[in-house]
Amino acid sequence: MRVLLLTLGILVALAAIGTRAQAQNYPWCAIYGGGSAGGGRNCGFTTFEQCMATISGIGGTCQQNTTYQPGTQNQSAIPASRKNWQQKW
Repeated sequence: MRVLLLTLGILVALAAIGTRAQAQNYPWCAIYGGGSAGGGRNCGFTTFEQCMATISGIGGTCQQNTTYQPGTQNQSAIPASRKNWQQKW
């Protein structure tokens, strides 16, 4: 019984070691202005509209993610007017 549990534990450990985490890659970032307390950045948006909805009411900016590399999907070109948009307050 102990040998079976040991073998099972080793197999689970090997499976966990074999899988690698991969960072998500999205084309839009929300930059939150926190004033003197700093701020934050969230590059987890697939569309400009998602980013805009997130910063609506709390302020911030939406910018194109400069490190975004599209995968196999064929993405349409992003209009120049949306590459660096800032909410006006």
